[in-house]
Amino acid sequence: MIFFVKKFVLAIFLIILVITGFAQRTKVNYLTTFDDKRLHFGFTLGINTLDFGVQHFTPIGENPEFFPTVWPGDQIQVGSYDTVRADVSRNVAGFTVGIITSLRLTRDFNLRFLPGLSFGERRLIYNVPVIDVNEIYTSNNYEYSIKSTFLDFPLLIKYKALRINNNRPYVIFGIAYRQDISKTAKEDLVRLKKGGFYAEMGAGWDTYMLFFRFSMEAKVSIGLNNQLGAAPVEQRQYYTHSINRLTSNIFTLSFHFE
Repeated sequence: MIFFVKKFVLAIFLIILVITGFAQRTKVNYLTTFDDKRLHFGFTLGINTLDFGVQHFTPIGENPEFFPTVWPGDQIQVGSYDTVRADVSRNVAGFTVGIITSLRLTRDFNLRFLPGLSFGERRLIYNVPVIDVNEIYTSNNYEYSIKSTFLDFPLLIKYKALRINNNRPYVIFGIAYRQDISKTAKEDLVRLKKGGFYAEMGAGWDTYMLFFRFSMEAKVSIGLNNQLGAAPVEQRQYYTHSINRLTSNIFTLSFHFE
């Protein structure tokens, strides 16, 4: 979570730095009645990084569902007093695309619905070798990749500051529901639940161009639900049983065209 906060602050700083340079050179105001429209539409493109918040059973025997199982041929056998940990090894860039529907509530507030599609990946690294029945085992593999394709349904409130020439900073906050439609098999090493709710907050900067409004926006989505699914019976279950709670977090840098 600390990593996400640092990334969010850095993104906002870069947005302000870039846009301020344009604001200082502005002489002609464009789209002066744009914000008076009751309803307007657009589309959005963005890049994202997915993360997990992981809470463990330490030791694994604290999980009442865990029972030691001997797997013939394994160099490592996990017992009730052992500790198995999983952390996100590194961030992988993903892609987001969506459409924008914006309803004017007051001079400073808009209600925004941005349904879209997001593609991303998270890589868990364990402190024990990863043995997946779906892949050829190598003793030096400690990573497990989880790919997701989300249907996004964010509903956000946008609060806009006063317009400065052709620029207008804003903040957003709200909730979102995401449904993972990626194809997953029952024997996946770590299975995730398909749907979940998120709390969302962010900030951005509107720039009024000659024919459209362009916005850069940084947003953090904090998962509210435990996304960990049931342990697969076909796999070594200690990879799942070592985890108490698994929440999904998303950072998105978006480019809006309205």
